[in-house]
Amino acid sequence: MIQMTALDGRFAVCRLSADAPIPSWPRGPFVSITRTPDELSIVCAELAVPNDVRAERDWRALRVEGPIPFEMTGVAAAITTPLANAGISVFLVATFDTDYVLVKNDAFERAADALRASGIDLP
Repeated sequence: MIQMTALDGRFAVCRLSADAPIPSWPRGPFVSITRTPDELSIVCAELAVPNDVRAERDWRALRVEGPIPFEMTGVAAAITTPLANAGISVFLVATFDTDYVLVKNDAFERAADALRASGIDLP
């Protein structure tokens, strides 16, 4: 059974130019910084993001209780399928140990209900 926990706080998903230096402001209980050839993407506490940074704000985060073994399959699908069926958009971040799913705050309760209905343990 998949177990998930909601993280406290609100988060922002930010986009900076691909050649931007990593800024000093990302902080919070969950921070993800990813550089690709096209962008520098940062997820962090919403209150940490300067007003002039391009960002989607008001996200809530759910963590899959891990660690998830690398050979385990279907975890992301088990989470995203019920959310997609409920019409809820997600922002998914994977780490070495686990997965995080971000949903907009206004869809959070519907997301939690959809996950619980699919058999996911979410207090």
